[in-house]
Amino acid sequence: MLDHTPPKPPAPGAVRVRAPATGVDAPVTVRLNKRMADLGLCSRREADDWIARGWVRVNGLAAVIGQPVAANARIDVAREAEQQQRQQVTILINKPVGFVSGQAEDGHEPAVALVQPENRWRECHSRMRWGFEQLRGLAPAGRLDIDSIGLLVLTQDGRVARQLIGEDSGMEKEYLVRVSYGSENVNVQAAFPAERLALLCHGLSLDGQLLRPAQVGWQNPEQLRFVLKEGKKRQIRRMCEQVGLFVTGLKRVRIGRVNLGHLPIGQWRYLAPHEQF
Repeated sequence: MLDHTPPKPPAPGAVRVRAPATGVDAPVTVRLNKRMADLGLCSRREADDWIARGWVRVNGLAAVIGQPVAANARIDVAREAEQQQRQQVTILINKPVGFVSGQAEDGHEPAVALVQPENRWRECHSRMRWGFEQLRGLAPAGRLDIDSIGLLVLTQDGRVARQLIGEDSGMEKEYLVRVSYGSENVNVQAAFPAERLALLCHGLSLDGQLLRPAQVGWQNPEQLRFVLKEGKKRQIRRMCEQVGLFVTGLKRVRIGRVNLGHLPIGQWRYLAPHEQF
């Protein structure tokens, strides 16, 4: 006997997301947490948390962790999830040399240790008030090696993390790189072969994979500007080694549309509401 009971409506105040219909009788399904992440609602981990809390309904029914959903399924998210998401912070820090991006290692402190009230940039005009709960789940969205300085993003927001370091991310990252070549006191720009500079733009491989095209050019006789759309471990230093350059200083100055600006070394600020990567 068929059940004609109508699906339970979403709770009052719920946020409704309806994916476009596919027009296919037997649509391909994916896990609900992946579908929610693909729609930009949250990260997969965050989706599982919302589902466990009872904040997600699929086609009017309470969702369960791991359930498959079709592309045309209706997903309803409760207001509680939206409110929780608004409280998540994204922090920009000018990482100094000697700090690691992620977990403490080899006796070196993680950059998150600098996120304390006394290190907040006095020109940070965000109305967000500091609280220790902001350190919970605050993780780097991308790495910056221990010998490098500059813009590092720490976030509690899975949407930001996915945007910056997700598998399909092509976010631009800009670096200023001081280099030496051959003997000391040489004009590196004048001495460095043009064909090797072209290789830095495209043609090098790391870990057995061809690197994506990059923008590389001279800022001054000893400094290069790199714009990359990927982030392999110590990528710029290893690229330079392959063409005979030695990196003496590396600073990240931009991620997407967000610039380091005048943020002092060792200080941090909140990502402003109007800023988007």
